[in-house]
Formats: sequence, C-alpha cells, structure tokens
Amino acid sequence: MCGIVGAVAERGVTPILLEGLRRLEYRGYDSAGLAVLNGAAVIEQRRVTGKVKVLEDSLRDVPVSGTCGIAHTRWATHGVPSDRNAHPHICNDRVALVHNGIIENHAELRERQTSDGHEFSSETDTEVVVHRIHDFLETGHDLLQAVRDTTTELDGAFALGVVCIDEPGRLIAARRGSPLVIGIGFGEHFIASDVFALLPVTQRFMFLEDGDIADIRRESVRIYDAEGNIVERPVRVSELSADAAEKSGYRHFMLKEIFSQPVAVAETLEGRVENGTVSDNIFGVHAGKILDSVKSVQIVACGTSYHAGMVARYWFEGLAGVPCSVEVASEFRYRKPVVNGSTLFVTISQSGETADTLAALREAKHWGYAHSLAICNVPESSLTRESELVLMTRAGPEIGVASTKAFTTQLTALMLLVIALGKRHALSSEMEQRLVQQLESLPGRINAVLELNDKIEKWAHHFANKEHALYLGRGSMYPVAMEGALKIKEISYIHAESYPAGELKHGPLALVDENMPVLAVAPNNELLEKLKSNLEEVRARGGQLYVFADSATNVQRTDGVHVLDIAAVEDEVAPIIYTIPLQLFAYHVAVLKGADVDQPRNLAKSVTVE
Repeated sequence: MCGIVGAVAERGVTPILLEGLRRLEYRGYDSAGLAVLNGAAVIEQRRVTGKVKVLEDSLRDVPVSGTCGIAHTRWATHGVPSDRNAHPHICNDRVALVHNGIIENHAELRERQTSDGHEFSSETDTEVVVHRIHDFLETGHDLLQAVRDTTTELDGAFALGVVCIDEPGRLIAARRGSPLVIGIGFGEHFIASDVFALLPVTQRFMFLEDGDIADIRRESVRIYDAEGNIVERPVRVSELSADAAEKSGYRHFMLKEIFSQPVAVAETLEGRVENGTVSDNIFGVHAGKILDSVKSVQIVACGTSYHAGMVARYWFEGLAGVPCSVEVASEFRYRKPVVNGSTLFVTISQSGETADTLAALREAKHWGYAHSLAICNVPESSLTRESELVLMTRAGPEIGVASTKAFTTQLTALMLLVIALGKRHALSSEMEQRLVQQLESLPGRINAVLELNDKIEKWAHHFANKEHALYLGRGSMYPVAMEGALKIKEISYIHAESYPAGELKHGPLALVDENMPVLAVAPNNELLEKLKSNLEEVRARGGQLYVFADSATNVQRTDGVHVLDIAAVEDEVAPIIYTIPLQLFAYHVAVLKGADVDQPRNLAKSVTVE
C-alpha cells in the first residue's frame, strides 16, 4: 500500500525523503513524488510515474531542497497511475499534502468544492482533502486547526502529512485507520508509514493512535487525541538495525527471507518452550486465566495469514480437541455471526495493519467474543495494541510482497497456542512434549529442505512457459497447496488453483491434459494412499505430475511423474516443512519468467484499505 515520509529539520530533507521512499518500495506502488519548502517558503514539487529511481534521476537533473518536506509512493485506487495523480497534491501553491487510505465521501466533497470554484487537476480522492484544508486556512485557521476541522468532514481511512508555506517549519500528521509513526531525532523529527523508512535517521519512535493529530516542529512534537486533548504517546526504541531491510548478498529479498526461515523460526521459539512445555505467560500477563475459560477458537485473517489459520484448524481440532472456525476477514466483518461467549477471537497478520482484519477485531468486541489474541510480526502495530493477548512471531522485517518467513513463523506461533489450549482439553503431557520436540527440531529440518534448492530450480525450467497449474493436497496439506498456488500466482503471474485432492473428480479433472501441470504435496500420512489414487487419475489423462513427497512414500517416477524427495517428518509439523519447497519453486519460476519478484505488479505488501 502507499507509503508516506515526512521530515522537518535544520538540514536539507530531500535525501532523507528519498531514502525513506526507497525503504517503502516493498509496500507496492506505481508512482512517487515529494514536495519541500525551500528557503523562500515556496513549495517545490516533483512527481513521476514509475519507480523511486525515476524520481531520484529527475531530482539529480533539477534538484530541489528545503528543511521541511513530505514524500509519497502511490498505489493507485482512484485514478490511473500518472504524474498528475501522484502525490503530493498542492492547492494554490500554498498547502501540500500526502495521503494513504481512501476517502469514501470524496465524490460528495468534490461536487461541493467544484461548485465553490476549486479546479481539480487529478482523478484522486485525495485532492478534496488538500482543497478543504486550504479553505479553512482562508478563514484564518492555522495549519493545525485547518487539518483538524478537515478530518471531521472525512469518511473513510487516512494517514496524512501536511505542510504549508505560511508555517514553513511545521508538519502536521493525522491518522485514522491507516498507520503512521513519528521518528524522534535531535533537533529534527520525521513521519513515515512504518519504522523501516526512518531507520537510517532514528531508532526512536512514537506510534499514533487512531484519531490522533500531531503538530511536529524541529524542536517539539505535540499530539492531540480524537477529542482534541493533548496526550503523551510513549517513545519506543526499535531493535531493528538500519541494514535490516537490505538484501545481504541475495539476488532478491524473497530469496533472503526464504533462507532466513531457520533463524526466524528459532527466534519465534526462543524463551517460549522449556523442558517440553509451553508457558501461558508468552501470550500475556493474565493469559493463564483467560485460556482456562476458552472453549472454542475463531480465527480471522487475510491472504497467506488465512492459510496459516486453515492449517491451525486441523491442529486445534485434531490435537487440542478444541472447536475452531477460520474465516477471511473481509467476509467475516460483514456478516452477523452467532457468538459463543467462551470463544477466543484470534487474528493473524504480518503487518498488524491489515484493514479488514483490524475491522473484524473491532466488530468482534461489539459482538461479544470472550477474549482476543493477535499473532503478528510488527510490535506496536494497531492489531497488537488493540488485542487483549499477543504473540509476536519475531520474523524480522519481511520486504518481499510474497510472504514466506511470516507464514512459517505464524504456523510456529499457532502451534504454541494449540499446545497451550490443548493441555486444558485433549492434549496429554506426553503429546505436549512430543510437539515441543518437533518444534525445536524445525530450524534444522528447514535447513535440510533448503539444501534442495538446486533441484527445485531445475524443476522450475519446466514451468517457464506455462500459463496454468493445479495444486493438490489432502488434510492439513490442502491449505499448504493453497499457499503454494498463491505464491506462484503472486510473483510469476501463472494462473494457479488449489484443490483438496479428493475434489478432482468434482470438476478440476476436466482441465487436466499435457498442458496443465499438477503439483501435489505428499507427506507420509494416513491420507497418502488416497492421494496416490488421485494422482493416478491425473496420469491416466496425460497430466504432468510434480510431487513433493516423503522419501518413504515410494511415489513411482515415470516420464510424466517428477518426484522431489523430502526427508521424513512427523505429520503435525509437516505443513511447515512442505511449505518451504513450494516457496522456492515459485521463486525460481518467477526469476525464469523475468518477473519483478519482490514487487509484483498490482500488489501491495500491507493492505491498509478495503
């Protein structure tokens, strides 16, 4: 989703803004721009379609400089990607603004402003905001009051950064729905959509709450809540280093993140398992009492996180004996569920800012769910702040749009929750110890699968010219197949569908021929023989099979059956292990097809609007 950077300082801020935009590229965007107030209190603006590098080249040819400015990477919603639709937007050369989010009542505001004489230069919903701020400035408001009064008229989600020539050392930031952080410096302050953008200039941050408006100057930061009261937001020191968002010698961030999974999983487990047990305290101070009262689980998530929840449903019900439902957040939030008062409401999100997941959590509080727990990768995100219990995944920054280490660490965290709840229900102490041992063995086992990288790369050559694929799995491998299909769709643009293997005869088999490759996930479990029968159905119709198989399954290799042997692994943690080769496969196919692996077209890393 769009990215915001802003700065007010004694030094020139253009390099800071550019570096911040570069660090926000992972969020996905189609245009970029910045505006700075120069020494003559004139707004100098530059906007381009395309990458931040295009903006940087433009500024090299004709530099702009100033000590206060805002910048933006835009992911198009209202209006096509173009220079004129890029941010910042300016009204009458007086006030400039950048915006993340969607203004839902923009059409009504545009009609009114057009009648009042405003001329629009873009198709965006954002331009109505900068015009309205200008209108309030014309009545004698200062910039803070003009922004505050404007926000009361806006429906929808937004994060705003605003500067004005009347007050060249002042930057106003406002947040409702979309995330925004303030970076605290010495004699300088910054804003950004997330901390990664500002790590080169500070490691001290304040996180704005919903409804906050911040008045930011070189020497001070003053924050007002939704009611207009002055409030203190704690300063947090980030443990991330400035090079945390670097490729570290890998060709792409995605490949780096795939290979960092042994460490990420180990970090997620660190201090959370001991002597074969899982402590309740890892979820929060009062977690023990809360978990004692839980009789069922409702998981809500989007995308890859939803697939993690689907795997966990098998674990909750099959291992812990706890009823579990899993739903896509964007659907769940708009229906009226029948709520069991002893249900734990679990949200899963890499960023903690996913709009639909956050909205579902807020609705759940009104619907009467007993307690809430967030599984998240970003400390101080909205999701973690608004949840009763929290389990951080400790995956570290994930820059590639296609999620990899976030998924495996989410599964690891979910298994910890399954164990903690399960020992209150159907999970024996012996089984708890067994599961803990399996979790502790994961880093080494993931490393072993990563050693298959060269073989998987050779498989990828069979797919460089493919346009479609089917992914099959049974039991807890079905959501793993879903995740594999999603990965190859996201980054290689191959149309891929996933099915429970038993559903082949109910439709998908009609698609199978020599041009429709079928990938299957085949661990050595109780469903293996049934899966083998499904695979034979594919072979009988001339389909090409690519099977990720337990080395003990004896899946026969023939001209049309390609088998990648994977070391034996217990059924409980098999979904985590079998995810790894599917990630590598999607990566290598995308590279061969020449796709933009880390920033696939049309996609954003954090979906912070509906």
